[in-house]
Amino acid sequence: MTATGPQAPGELEFVRAFVNSVDLETGVDALRDEASWRSWAAAAGFDAPAGPAALRRARALREELRRGLLANHDREPLPASTAAALTEAARRSRVQLRFGADGVAYSGADSGLDGVVARVVAATADALADGSWSRLKACRNDACRWGFYDHSRSRTGQWCSMAICGNRAKQTRWRAGGSRVE
Repeated sequence: MTATGPQAPGELEFVRAFVNSVDLETGVDALRDEASWRSWAAAAGFDAPAGPAALRRARALREELRRGLLANHDREPLPASTAAALTEAARRSRVQLRFGADGVAYSGADSGLDGVVARVVAATADALADGSWSRLKACRNDACRWGFYDHSRSRTGQWCSMAICGNRAKQTRWRAGGSRVE
């Protein structure tokens, strides 16, 4: 999937970009190796090496986040495995709460892959606290699973793009002789 779709608000967009760092349809994975990581990280404003073990952990976190986005379709709570992965990622990237006159802020590692993970964890924590997390979803198309922010008033969006994945689902259903796809 090359389309980016409507952006999520604030730092939640960074979480969406992290989840979308792999294109399941083409197999292109920005966290596949150090060269791919450096290219993606540079576009995100980070520059530091990342070894194979760190990249493996980042890919695992990304897929746990995707599991959480899929749970948002059914308005389920954050899956326990996703919560555990976020907790471990927060520990590894040294995410801490900072209280101030403006409220709560997060700090953590500020460079490299740990900096990316710290930013993802902090943004996810904020989104869970303010309720915007439930609108971040993964496309229902099994071949896609692209992260998207559901801007619909009813919070019932299913597809990263109605023109692409939604249309594919409708065509498949129509060819099979089924009813309309929602």
